[in-house]
Amino acid sequence: MAAVDTEAVDFEPEDDDLMDEDAGVDIETSPRAQQPKLKSAITGGSSFSAPKKTKGRGFREETVAERNNRFASNNFDSLVSDGGPGPQRSIEGWIILVTGVHEEAQEDDLHNEFGEYGEVKNLHLNLDRRTGFVKGYALIEYERFEEAQAAISHLNGSQLLSQNITVDWAFSNGPYRRRNMRRRSPRGHRSRSPRRRY
Repeated sequence: MAAVDTEAVDFEPEDDDLMDEDAGVDIETSPRAQQPKLKSAITGGSSFSAPKKTKGRGFREETVAERNNRFASNNFDSLVSDGGPGPQRSIEGWIILVTGVHEEAQEDDLHNEFGEYGEVKNLHLNLDRRTGFVKGYALIEYERFEEAQAAISHLNGSQLLSQNITVDWAFSNGPYRRRNMRRRSPRGHRSRSPRRRY
């Protein structure tokens, strides 16, 4: 008979291999016991004493007055219809932009106010994802130019829910272009650079 090479394996269970059924294992001395929590770089070490620091947009603390004046203090460009570039029709209708909308305004409030000047074809009132409040502007679409023009002329500078709103066209034709403009070189009016010496 030929000798068969066999290798004997001696299996000894380690602490990690013990089953949970062992009632004699103490939880505090077991290697799976809860370890102390590590210090966080964001919270500054302790998780219970200091407030959590947050990064990114939308986390700064602001008062109600600052929030209400965020859009009201900006000077937006207004489109001049007479003699200059005028409003531009979108694919489906005439869209106006309403800024300074109160944060607790509802679509019904805007429908009631702007519906007096014509049929509101579409209304977009965007909400802030974090707070759930209105971002401060709305886009309202009318079918006819006259309806949108009437809404702009009557409601621009008026109050909606005790807050002043600004109403203007959302799209424009763009600025005038000069007819006698010469084609310019890519360098503009600069002179040529001297040749390189090698």
